[in-house]
Amino acid sequence: MARFFSISLSFIILFQSIGVSASDMVQIDEFIEHAQFHSEQYGDNVIVFISKHYGELKADHDKEHQEEKEEHEQLPFNHNNGSHISSMMVLVLNSFKEELHVPHLSERAETNFYYQEPTSSLHKLGLFQPPQHS
Repeated sequence: MARFFSISLSFIILFQSIGVSASDMVQIDEFIEHAQFHSEQYGDNVIVFISKHYGELKADHDKEHQEEKEEHEQLPFNHNNGSHISSMMVLVLNSFKEELHVPHLSERAETNFYYQEPTSSLHKLGLFQPPQHS
């Protein structure tokens, strides 16, 4: 049971990290129906269908088929609401080198802490002392 739980949690984390939500899983049937419609109507295979709705042919397909706009909005994986944060890594290379300068640390004569020996009666009796080797 623990293995099943850990595997399912791993898949949930994977799907969330690539942007797949539960609503996308519910809309898979619309994806299949629309793919079948394209296959019957236009003779598109799966690769062309994905390219028309998610790839490089999307802009042309949206312009030519405005009547299918409502069906296209119901397809899964169309997240145009900007809720996902994209990250970018920038690498900046400096062309000059600076010598490492060690900062000069002056010694301070005054201290801001002090140690005060305990004044407890239990301490004086030897109850809180480390063990003695005999």
